[in-house]
Amino acid sequence: MRLLVVEGEKRMAGLLSKAFTARNAGLAMIRALAFAIVFPIALFAQVPVTGRLLDPSETPVGGVAVALRQGDNELSAITSESGQFRFERVPPGEYELTMSVAGFDPIRRQIRVARQPARELVIHLRLALLKAELDVREQERQVSVAPGQNADAISVERTMLDNLPILDNNYLNALARFLNPGTPGDAGTSIVVDGMESRNVGVTASAIQEIRINNNPYTVEYPRWSRRRIEVITKSSADSYHGTFNFLVRDYRLNAREALAVQRPQEQRRILEGSLFGPVGRSRNTSFLFSGAREQDDLVAVVFAQSPFGPLNDNVPTPQVNSVASLRISRQWNENQAAFWQVNFQDRWQNNLGAGGTTLREAAAQNRFREDEFIFNHRALVNPRFLSQFRILLGRYWSPTRSNRNAAKVIVTDAFTGGGAQADRLSTEFHTSISWLLTQTIGRHTLKYGFNVPDWSRRGLRDESNRIGTLSYASLADVQAALPFAAVLQRGDPRIVFIEKNLGAFFQDEWQIRPSLSLSGGFRYDWQNYFGDRNNLQPRLALAYAPGKSRKWVLRAGAGSFFERSGPGPIFDILRFDGARLRRYVLSGAAVPQDPISFGGVGFPASVHRLETGAELPGVIQFGASIERQLSKRSLLSVGYTGARGVQQFRSRDGNAPLPPSFARRPEPERNVLRFIESAGRLESNSLEVTLRGDIAPRVSGMAQYVYGKAMSDTGGINWFPASSFAPAGEWGRADTDRRHQFNFLGTVSVHRWLNFGVSASMLTAPPFNITTGRDDNQDGMAVDRPAGVTRNTGSGPNMIGLDVRWYREFRLAPSKLAPSKRDKSPSATISADAFNLLNRVNYQNYVGALTSPFFGRAVATLPARRLQLGFRYQ
Repeated sequence: MRLLVVEGEKRMAGLLSKAFTARNAGLAMIRALAFAIVFPIALFAQVPVTGRLLDPSETPVGGVAVALRQGDNELSAITSESGQFRFERVPPGEYELTMSVAGFDPIRRQIRVARQPARELVIHLRLALLKAELDVREQERQVSVAPGQNADAISVERTMLDNLPILDNNYLNALARFLNPGTPGDAGTSIVVDGMESRNVGVTASAIQEIRINNNPYTVEYPRWSRRRIEVITKSSADSYHGTFNFLVRDYRLNAREALAVQRPQEQRRILEGSLFGPVGRSRNTSFLFSGAREQDDLVAVVFAQSPFGPLNDNVPTPQVNSVASLRISRQWNENQAAFWQVNFQDRWQNNLGAGGTTLREAAAQNRFREDEFIFNHRALVNPRFLSQFRILLGRYWSPTRSNRNAAKVIVTDAFTGGGAQADRLSTEFHTSISWLLTQTIGRHTLKYGFNVPDWSRRGLRDESNRIGTLSYASLADVQAALPFAAVLQRGDPRIVFIEKNLGAFFQDEWQIRPSLSLSGGFRYDWQNYFGDRNNLQPRLALAYAPGKSRKWVLRAGAGSFFERSGPGPIFDILRFDGARLRRYVLSGAAVPQDPISFGGVGFPASVHRLETGAELPGVIQFGASIERQLSKRSLLSVGYTGARGVQQFRSRDGNAPLPPSFARRPEPERNVLRFIESAGRLESNSLEVTLRGDIAPRVSGMAQYVYGKAMSDTGGINWFPASSFAPAGEWGRADTDRRHQFNFLGTVSVHRWLNFGVSASMLTAPPFNITTGRDDNQDGMAVDRPAGVTRNTGSGPNMIGLDVRWYREFRLAPSKLAPSKRDKSPSATISADAFNLLNRVNYQNYVGALTSPFFGRAVATLPARRLQLGFRYQ
């Protein structure tokens, strides 16, 4: 029986196997038939997408890169001379069409591709000036071969600025960490506002739309290299009224105790700030932007010093009040012309300026700064391929400084500074800045050329410092013995006025060779009076290539030369310290008078400051290469190398220093210090940078950057003197701002509507400090001598770690029944709480390297302890 059952099962299995085999064959035939029918239909469904690009005058615009995106897929084309573009075989679906032309609003249009060919798209450009983009939705981040789209640029837009932990609403200080500290720059950081170099931003924090650093590194439009330049884009106007009001407060009761303070400093800071912009009345062509702020600061500086009688610890109040206001009127006459007029105002006063560290309260000063500016900006589309942008700034300022105490200044090397500040002076200035940029499109070439006047100023100075004098001591024991090693006094006419002139011209060709390849090259020429060199031509070149069809990789390379300006300080020095006008006496050794007030200078030679024969503006050659990768729709990664070689760097040298080995007399006894300002220093800088921007992790958006670098130099700047003026070449060592490792992060974390955070984190290795004997061993009046065998900047302090966090919650002040699109545009209120130095880590700074100091090898200052800031914003 069992055998019959088994045999029956085998027969049944065979029948089922044949049945399934027949079924599979049928399915295969159906699939083949479906493929034969559907595949031609799918091919037929891929239709072309065509369009034309026109300017406001209906003239075609050629040579513009056009992108058609769907998810991670992208097609690209370039408009022809007739403005036409075409994409072949585009499958049906939803796409985003994007393109950008300098001087016009960027094009970003959603289109739907059907199964049948659609009509030709007609895209019109709109002159960019008046209409502000108020949509704060997260935009996609895409790698691009455009020169101004480098992925290692630091760009922070309005939405992120609102949510980051920013101390006292000072965005520029918060982002300055991304500047390259290893590069030289006696003229400081350059601030570019809406395309023109300015002394300050002019508008208040809420009127800023975007801040950029290292954008388009090799552009010729600006004289400064990208890592020493901060670009600020202010808000424009809109079709309706928009405004923001901010109130921030800090109080010492919410702060941790400072590490070097005997008791918690009783600080408080209150900031009222806001902006309003929109149309003037019912006009559609005229609009305004107003911004203003008032800061009342009851701050405290911590004194950590040592006198012959014991430690000196003091909390010195340093109150200050700062008022800022700005008003802009914009007018768009037609689609081809627009302009705005703007006035800026600032008034600031500070008390006990300079106190803190080893400087006592009595050696501080009071300062006031008042500035007024007028700006005119005109933009015109001269013809369909020619755009003109003209800007001019006129300004003036007045700034007096008065010492707290009318007494001789006493400096004990890295122990304490007391007496009076000896800083009495009055600075005035009338300045002008001009920029004229012309942009011309010829096929695939975009030409940018023009000229600018970064600074043309009438500067005045009334220098009444050191009328009583400054006495310098090597140690506390020398103070008790009344044995100063040097004294500085000034006699004569304190007034000086001069005209500073800076001129520049440039030409650049941005060539879009094909959608995946761009080449940008040009040159710039800069000139500054009082310096005889004329060879200041600066060529710059940048290349970007996107290999493959996916366009997810971009390779960049570039190189260029940049020249640095001197700033007004050295010009003031060479004009007023000429040995006759304002006589400056540097006395050392036995020549130091016991009573500086009675010193008349009769029969004693004065110091002279001069430019060294052949002195030129310092230059830097910067070069680099990077690889950029599109990680997702909203995240980019850049890995790159940047190198810099500085030549003709500024430094000072005493051309009449006492002769070794006895240092008993100067080579020319009829002269005192003969300071030569020379351009003979050099600098080398190399860095590897990794930058990540966009969506870094789920619910985390922002930017992170790690820099591994090394900077070497033989100068500390234009006012720096070597240990031995006879051997300045022996100063080669770590640059003053050299840091081996730097990591910075700025971003936001959104977990829940009640759990939104802004985060700012930094981890930096310490810069070096100099080790000196603390004495004036070579009798030149300066305590910068080093022990035998010790090179410059051999000391190094501990690393710095900082973590700032903001918690914020936004409330929409609109009925919940409103549609989401309308609710998002309704007024809102935001409350926030910021914690700066959340971990309350003690970050020491200002390390002492003088062997004679009681603080040798120790820090005399720290970065602030944990501070809390409460904020309210209505917009």
